[in-house]
Amino acid sequence: MEEHKDSIPILDKEEQRVLGALIEKSRITPEYYPMTLNGLTAACNQKTSRRPVVQYDEQTVAAALDRLKRKGMVATVTGGASRTIKYKHNIALVYQLMPEELAVLCLLLLRGPQTPGELNTNAGRLYEFDSLEEVQKVLEKLADPSLPFIAQLPRQAGQKEQRFRHLMGDPDENYEEVPAEAPAATATAALEQRLTRVEQELAEMRQAFDRLMKELMG
Repeated sequence: MEEHKDSIPILDKEEQRVLGALIEKSRITPEYYPMTLNGLTAACNQKTSRRPVVQYDEQTVAAALDRLKRKGMVATVTGGASRTIKYKHNIALVYQLMPEELAVLCLLLLRGPQTPGELNTNAGRLYEFDSLEEVQKVLEKLADPSLPFIAQLPRQAGQKEQRFRHLMGDPDENYEEVPAEAPAATATAALEQRLTRVEQELAEMRQAFDRLMKELMG
């Protein structure tokens, strides 16, 4: 087992996605883990359980894997009947993380900031939490000032729960504060656009009806 480190790695957005995908698949599809480059690329690009959805090619994933290897977060596996190189994460060993801690970190890497309730719901096959209180205890451990992996975000207007984000990368790359009123504003704008289209279609129908009536009366 590797020696416990006293600082966390700082990862770019591609490294975060690759590491998160490796952690996820090690838990939910152990039969396909360690992973091939092709399988890992597909895992990075899947459209479910990801925010944002990305479209990396194998060269992008391979380059991220190389950087993660230099940071001690990933190792290669060879041998056996297949000569294909496969990859596995080392973060649990390097930082002595428990399965429940790894699950929370994985979710934050793959889905961005979340509340304790969202983490409890989204954990799924990664780890079965007994209660919301257990999630909260894990968050407190991961936020330990001696080696913080996560941080609590300021409560937004209208929110009952505070969200948490991981600290394994530049905030400009993995987190952008969204004003609480933004979703409502977006919905209003979309509704106005739909109303405008309906009014235009109605006007065109009236014009067509008027033309038809003139032709019939003429």
